[in-house]
Order: sequence, then C-alpha cells, then structure tokens
Amino acid sequence: MKNLKLKSARAGMDISQAKLAELVGVSRQTINAIEKGDYNPTIKLCIAICKALSKTLDELFWEE
Repeated sequence: MKNLKLKSARAGMDISQAKLAELVGVSRQTINAIEKGDYNPTIKLCIAICKALSKTLDELFWEE
C-alpha cells in the first residue's frame, strides 16, 4: 500500500526524497520504496521520519 500521507507531508514541507533521506540517515531509494509501499520501515526509522517532518506516527503511518 502506497504511503501517500508521507509523500504529502514531505511535499508540503518542500523536502525532497534525497533531503529527507539525508535527515534520517537512509538512502533516497529507501524513502522512495516506503512511499511506494515496497518497503516496511522499522519503528526506529518511522520515528526518525516523523521527527524530521514534525508529524506523529498516527499521522504518517497509521492505516485507517
């Protein structure tokens, strides 16, 4: 399942995949795979992404 909430939050802050990847210590390809739904990130990575984007886990990763 695509993570459109992550992509939207990132775009809303005008942060590229490469910049977000740099902020959280992963490759741009990892961020791309998470957004496409091809990779299930660890909770540690989810938390780092949330901090970088000033969002909660629920806002970015909770499926409704």
